[in-house]
Amino acid sequence: MAIIDFLGFLGAFIIGVVLGLIGGGGSILTVPLLVYLLSYNPVVATAYSLFVVGTSSVFGVFKKHQKKLVDFKTGLAFSFPSFIAVYVTRRYLVPNIPGEIFNLNGFVITKEIAIMLFFAIVMLAAATSMIKTKKETVGLFIKQPYYKTFIQGLVIGVITGLIGAGGGFLYVPALVLWAGLSMKKAVGTSLVIIAINSIIGFLGDLHALNTDWMFLLTFSGLTILGVFLGDYLSKFISNKKLKKGFGWFIMFMAVYIIIKEFTQN
Repeated sequence: MAIIDFLGFLGAFIIGVVLGLIGGGGSILTVPLLVYLLSYNPVVATAYSLFVVGTSSVFGVFKKHQKKLVDFKTGLAFSFPSFIAVYVTRRYLVPNIPGEIFNLNGFVITKEIAIMLFFAIVMLAAATSMIKTKKETVGLFIKQPYYKTFIQGLVIGVITGLIGAGGGFLYVPALVLWAGLSMKKAVGTSLVIIAINSIIGFLGDLHALNTDWMFLLTFSGLTILGVFLGDYLSKFISNKKLKKGFGWFIMFMAVYIIIKEFTQN
């Protein structure tokens, strides 16, 4: 096995550990790992990432359900508009984005660069969400009409489909503010939505992918093993401090992606 492949698989395991430790956010590193270390095209990387995120989230749901931290009814209701948006985005929107989006005096923004730049912007939002100290809000929930939840689910689903990450940092506050769940239950419930969305989004790509199943299943398996180890280690490590530190790391990675994508042009 080449050293790059070894580092890639090690990275998959570490991503799983982070997911198990902090309950979300780690999957946002899957695409940069696949693109910059393992040299996958961003379109393929986002598709592979959806499969990795989806399968690892299924195991995450199992662990959270054991702790009675999953509201399946709310999760399934919220996932309906989201998985429609994710599937349509992967099946129709992403394949039809033009290869060259614009060319300004020799400065070319291609489809691949645009995806990575958008991904970096979402990473910055995720990092900010992790770094900010959150307090549990009680008594502020006002039930909103379902059509609003439907629209919000569509928007988050499109973002998830484009970047290939779980979107937990978007779903968790949505479940707290719009569904009235506690923060802990919102984290567990978001995994239901992420698992459904990611797997269905990946299915939207299957027709166009020459999938390397051996690599993908090995990568996903190592991530899942990491989730179990991270869940065990979370009993001994401060979640809040770890999440904030990881948030700063994601912010650094986002800045790195932006610089790399602009300087390679």
